[in-house]
Amino acid sequence: MARRTHRRDEGGSEKKKLRSRRHNPDGTMSLRDHLYELRHRLGLALLSLLVGCILGFLWFQWRVGPIPSLGHLMTAPYCSLPADVRLTGADCRLLQTQPFEAFLVQFKVGLAAGAVLTSPLWLYQIWAFITPGLYDNERKFTRIFVVLASLLFACGAVLAYYVVPKGLAVLVSFGGDQFITALAADQYISFVLVMLMIFGVSFELPLLITMLNRIGILPYRNLKNWRRGIIFALFVFAAIATPGTDPIGMLVLAGAMTVLFEVAVQIARIHDRKKDREAVAEGWGDPEDYDLKPEDVPDKPAPDPSVPERTAGFDDVT
Repeated sequence: MARRTHRRDEGGSEKKKLRSRRHNPDGTMSLRDHLYELRHRLGLALLSLLVGCILGFLWFQWRVGPIPSLGHLMTAPYCSLPADVRLTGADCRLLQTQPFEAFLVQFKVGLAAGAVLTSPLWLYQIWAFITPGLYDNERKFTRIFVVLASLLFACGAVLAYYVVPKGLAVLVSFGGDQFITALAADQYISFVLVMLMIFGVSFELPLLITMLNRIGILPYRNLKNWRRGIIFALFVFAAIATPGTDPIGMLVLAGAMTVLFEVAVQIARIHDRKKDREAVAEGWGDPEDYDLKPEDVPDKPAPDPSVPERTAGFDDVT
């Protein structure tokens, strides 16, 4: 029994060594080891999401110091409406039209908040699973991509949070004194969450364009020629994607995406211009082929005098 236990311990240590970067620097693993690693990473990611969902569920009614409760943050856009257009007046409360609607709303908001709060944890698990199969420069680029994607999503969500009250004010203004606003909790919370998600995902546009440009699928020449069509498509997307079809949210989303698109176009222009200069300097064509001026092309490096030049008839094989 001692020998069998010892062998099992050795097998477990071997699996840990296969997953360890120190003992396995090139990241090579068998299919079985990949499945073990995937199960391990998915388990940790789901555990972090579960913990985040519980924290978000509790935060819906709790207030932590100067930070207001999550329920207050979600109802703040509705409470910003004038009291004379709300059914509940100064109380600023949503309607519960079903027995368990409040619980389902709290669970939905807690799940969304938990996914955002614990995103560094479950994104790290995805990163740790993918990293062994990447080169050093690819790991560096992917790390930058994850950080920028998180920041852009957060910026889009924050912008949407400030746009929602303006859009609601415009929507409830139709009808004048003949209507009063009585929003059901589930419909209102779904409206706010969809707005946050759409703005957050839309802000990933410059990152997507930059990645496609880096791998050569979307060069600057195409972006320059398609600029007007892409901007028109962005306005159409904003008109379709924004829930409620309020003009404020549509115009803000379209304007923000247009600015981000122009930033991505300029990044692509700088990248392609640098790549074209290097190609001309290495002898891959003339400057006119790349729309470059002769002064934009760097001079070729002078030959090293310490390295002997190869002459005709010289043979390395002796």
